[in-house]
Amino acid sequence: MGTPPPIPEILSPNGSYAPPPQPVRRSRRSWSVAPATYLLLGINCLVFLAMVATKVSPMNPTINQLMHWGADNAGAVLIQGQWWRIVTAMFVHVGLIHLATNMWCLWNLGLLAEPLVGSAGLLSAYILTGAAGNLLSTFVNWWVTYPELSYLTKKLHGPISADQLLSLFPAGAGASGAVFGLAGVLIVLLKSPRLPVPTAELRKLRKSVIYFAAINLVIGIATLVPGFGVHIDNMAHIGGFLCGLFFATPLVPRIGSPRPMFQRRLRIALGMVVGWLVLFSFYLSQLPK
Repeated sequence: MGTPPPIPEILSPNGSYAPPPQPVRRSRRSWSVAPATYLLLGINCLVFLAMVATKVSPMNPTINQLMHWGADNAGAVLIQGQWWRIVTAMFVHVGLIHLATNMWCLWNLGLLAEPLVGSAGLLSAYILTGAAGNLLSTFVNWWVTYPELSYLTKKLHGPISADQLLSLFPAGAGASGAVFGLAGVLIVLLKSPRLPVPTAELRKLRKSVIYFAAINLVIGIATLVPGFGVHIDNMAHIGGFLCGLFFATPLVPRIGSPRPMFQRRLRIALGMVVGWLVLFSFYLSQLPK
């Protein structure tokens, strides 16, 4: 083989020779840095646009319209066996304001969380923590409403209709349970010493996420006051948040850790949460009907 050609020298303005310029690296587009975050944003927005295109009110959809698009309802899940609502409900929103606030929070938390858990980890955290929130909401709504359901069933001497189920159990929808789940994940992972970020900056980021979760939980509790006029599914928020903490406990951040170690711990986290959700779902299926 011949010798490679010499690198040409370039004459600088002052008459000395300078090394050749280095190739300019193209900066990555923001969406490619966090593709899973933007994918989830896109799915939620597309579902909302599809709802509006089918004559659903963009500001105040009815309960029947929300149920048609997959909202959660304890009666529909536990009596009619529509378990798919546990997942679909986290992509359905009760109007434009509800969508905008949830997507703003998802965008901010997702851009912060995805570099730490990877795209697959973020998608998993969104689905699993959102499902955990909806399962806890289903359980609490059933527990609160079951005496009335039992009385109505005995009065009618048989099963009740779908419309009667809707009148008994509230419809739950929105990505907020999953958003709280991402907050829980961040609170755990931002404490890791493996991250190549100054400790003071990590502490500030972690405090901001804690404040976000605490303030929104307080706002949710405040809506329980009679006459407040807004209903917030606090159980979905709490369930998602607790699941986020649980999901992140065995993880190490993707940044600053060996890839095999992160992948192994991600599989452990997925197995733990999926197993817990399956067991909890089985328990819910055995509740008295």
